[in-house]
Amino acid sequence: MAAISLEKVEARAPALVSLYKSAGVSLRKHGLEGQRAAVYLVVDHSGSMRDYYRDGSVQALADRVLGLSAHLDDDGIVPVVFFSTEVDALSEIRLEGHHGRIAEIVASLGHMGRTNYHLAMDEVVDHYLDSGSTDPALVVFQTDGGPSSRPAAERYLCKAARLPLFWQFIGFGDERSSQFDFLRRLDTLEVPGRRVVDNAGFFHAGRDPRRVSDARLYDRLLGEFPDWLRDARARGIVRD
Repeated sequence: MAAISLEKVEARAPALVSLYKSAGVSLRKHGLEGQRAAVYLVVDHSGSMRDYYRDGSVQALADRVLGLSAHLDDDGIVPVVFFSTEVDALSEIRLEGHHGRIAEIVASLGHMGRTNYHLAMDEVVDHYLDSGSTDPALVVFQTDGGPSSRPAAERYLCKAARLPLFWQFIGFGDERSSQFDFLRRLDTLEVPGRRVVDNAGFFHAGRDPRRVSDARLYDRLLGEFPDWLRDARARGIVRD
């Protein structure tokens, strides 16, 4: 059973009903119907992301994540971390008032800097631990390139593997770019040599992420999550 019913989504965010239904299909396909999880969205606010904010790609991703979150978490809120050189903002999106919310937040932010994953990851970990949640967390982490400090990002992901958080990375941009080689490597870091469980996935959404169908996006967001849940439960990282 979904955390938030279809009727409540229709009342609170009617524009998200189609996304909510698509997310439900994917959850059932992956054996995740009734699963509870905190959901986070992390978005790249570096200078090269400017066009993706202007054309609505980031807002479209936020709406899709909200549609998924309504099945997994009953508060109708997704914390959002905007990062570049530093953490630029910790904010949230809600079922109510979701339309144009990303542009509203970004309008209050300053300089679009470089790209540091590990600072954004640290912000998510702190928020999750402070929340007191006992549910696992699915972190949707969007970026258009590799981090400025690759050793720090790799080290942080390995340390975070002992926590009940799964990091699903999404790349925006040219699939052939070497910028995404690092994310492909993160996705395949050795287990158990480097980390206790495989706590990350990666997929590429292309130059125009809005063209990725809702069904395909949700399948990719959830593709590795069930395997991580199984392994994390076996090691006592996730407790039912």
